[in-house]
Amino acid sequence: MTCGIVYAPSYLNHEQSPSHPERRERLSYTLDQLVEEGIFDLPQITLLTPKPATRDDVLLVHTPEYLQFLEKTSITGGIIDADTYVPKDLIHDALLAAGGAITGADAVLNQVVKNCFVLARPPGHHAGRSQGAGFCYLNNVAIMVRHLQRRGLRRIMILDWDAHHGNGTEEIFYDDPSVLFCSVHQYPFYPGSGRFEDIGVGDGKGYNINLPIPAGSSDKVYQYLLEEIILPLADEYMPDAIAISAGQDNHFTDPLTGLALTAHGYAGLMQEICILADSICYGRIIAVLEGGYSVEGGLPYTNLGLIAAMAGLDISNIREPEIYQDILEKVISEDALPQVIKMVSELKKKLSDHWYFIRRYDFR
Repeated sequence: MTCGIVYAPSYLNHEQSPSHPERRERLSYTLDQLVEEGIFDLPQITLLTPKPATRDDVLLVHTPEYLQFLEKTSITGGIIDADTYVPKDLIHDALLAAGGAITGADAVLNQVVKNCFVLARPPGHHAGRSQGAGFCYLNNVAIMVRHLQRRGLRRIMILDWDAHHGNGTEEIFYDDPSVLFCSVHQYPFYPGSGRFEDIGVGDGKGYNINLPIPAGSSDKVYQYLLEEIILPLADEYMPDAIAISAGQDNHFTDPLTGLALTAHGYAGLMQEICILADSICYGRIIAVLEGGYSVEGGLPYTNLGLIAAMAGLDISNIREPEIYQDILEKVISEDALPQVIKMVSELKKKLSDHWYFIRRYDFR
């Protein structure tokens, strides 16, 4: 199995401020860890250089007015919201991030690699058609998905496991059955959206799946959701490719969130998704970095675990240093799984008219 890694030193350029959570150390610490582990020397790894997205690529998703706003504001600098500034030259960094996702998708579709992890920033899943938010400017995954469809793929599944709901991605595809959007996120939490009752509209009804989970949710919760909802959904939908909005801010050391996923948990999730993808879509997975703000205790180990799983490497020893274990014991909640089981039961009632794997049982 060959895993592509899309990366360029230019991905370290973007910075709102040295103390902003979405800063260059998010990647630099990860790169140090990957080099230390010898990842780039392995025959199972192919390093890919990103190319910037074009205006036409961006306009597959975003409005001309919004793109013009980013282009103009990137000359002088500006602001979108309290968390999202537009530094000078932002548009170049944003286009390179979106282009990195396209580069990874093309490499997978052209069979240069089997799957791909795009280590790009700035992230994108809070960016809607006509606005940015939450550290995001262009929706990298959405642009990539439309590019894949322009190249002939019909159905794409997006799995967004960032701790924050991918509200921008949801908005873009909310009425579109050609994209199955599934988001696992802490709730209630920023941006306040992502209720399980929100399942899409029009032809897209039933193709928007929200899995809101409480603070303290652990590896067990994510494994339950994978087995109970995510894998059956993918197996029935039979997508031509799986896109992952890979936010690592559900790690138990993340300073902005309250979830309790471990690096080994991340690696295990990815390993199972790779097995599924092998059976339904030729192994086509393109994961794109979203959030994740634990630059020392989280990101280096979660990103390593994901890449190891995608490359078919042994993941049994993927774990954080022992010094962080006390944090996990404080964050994890045994009450989370029962709450999630109840939520899934209600969600299935909502989705029973749309999915056969649910209709096999009588939830009405």
